[in-house]
Amino acid sequence: MTSSHYGLIIIGGGPVGMSLALALCNSGLSVLLLEARGEPEKKEDPRPLAFSHGSRLILQRLGVWESLPEVAPITTIHISNRGSFGRTILTARDVDVPALGYVVIHHDVFRSMHERLQDCGVDYLTGAQVTRLESSTEEGQVEFQHNGVIKQATANLLVLADGGRLTGQVEGITQHTHDYQQWAVVAGIKTSLPQCGTAYERFTSDGPVAFLPLGRYFSLVWTVSPLAAQEILSLDDDAFMARLHHHFGDRIGKFIGASKRSGFPLALKYATPITACRIALIGNAAQTLHPVAGQGFNLGLRDAWELAREIITMPSDTGAPVMLSKYRHKRQIDSGAGRTFTDSLIKLFSNDTLLLQGMRGMGLSALDCLPPAKRFVAKRMMFGSRG
Repeated sequence: MTSSHYGLIIIGGGPVGMSLALALCNSGLSVLLLEARGEPEKKEDPRPLAFSHGSRLILQRLGVWESLPEVAPITTIHISNRGSFGRTILTARDVDVPALGYVVIHHDVFRSMHERLQDCGVDYLTGAQVTRLESSTEEGQVEFQHNGVIKQATANLLVLADGGRLTGQVEGITQHTHDYQQWAVVAGIKTSLPQCGTAYERFTSDGPVAFLPLGRYFSLVWTVSPLAAQEILSLDDDAFMARLHHHFGDRIGKFIGASKRSGFPLALKYATPITACRIALIGNAAQTLHPVAGQGFNLGLRDAWELAREIITMPSDTGAPVMLSKYRHKRQIDSGAGRTFTDSLIKLFSNDTLLLQGMRGMGLSALDCLPPAKRFVAKRMMFGSRG
């Protein structure tokens, strides 16, 4: 059984794990990145990723942004509540940025980061399945299978960016889960009216339905009950578009085409604390949020960026308690605020209470009439709790 030592081992080579590796590209730290999937040779994941303007700045610094093949800017966000008056419109002009956010296909981000990693001097292993990890005050250790061989590696710091699959093996970290009893149905939707950089978030008693601009289509994220999700996924295209039109309305015209649909369950998951002895959690290993307002990936990207900054600032203390303590405290407010924000939106808007319906309408109308409040909301959506 072979064994090597690194300054840092990242478990999970999705966009968040790769972002951390790229951020440390010229740091002089030896990095091993372990990804269970194979190389991105074909389009594996058509899901959309909504990047905030703040995330774009990070990806530019990582040298990834310019290589993305298709990026759709969001210059306006239209927020409404089905069955109630009131709406809010946020624009890029409100906060003096070129766009509030951008929509990119998940696989395009994965592939672009993969190509960028080839020039970074990172030991990057695909098809590497981690089966066990442990840590002591001196180092962390992982055991993984690669090309049919069981291997071991040690490091000053282990970073879990695997979506939480291995968190249960970490002593001292507790996982919290809240099942929303909702599913997200995703698809590409072609409409009779062209998209013009506007994203729509419409709240309903079943959950929010979002249309994100992407090329000639809108990318749909439709939140429904588990039973309704199975019904919707079984419909033919015409019946599906008719049901969607009845649910959303004709604000963006008629629905004239739909791509293949898929669905997945929604839950709030988060770990406390996000560090342990020689271990740190980032991305979905630290927190998995409801897709409402598109905060999940942006929060994970800030996890990676902040952790890289702490490592670069204290390279000789990588994985030491003082470094991990600083990282944990810096992420505590941002992560907690993002979690509370998305969870509160779902609890506030996903119900039929008449009193809350009126309050929601008045709240959206008041927000639309208060430019300072709109700037406050937009900045926190783009940059997190620091605004």
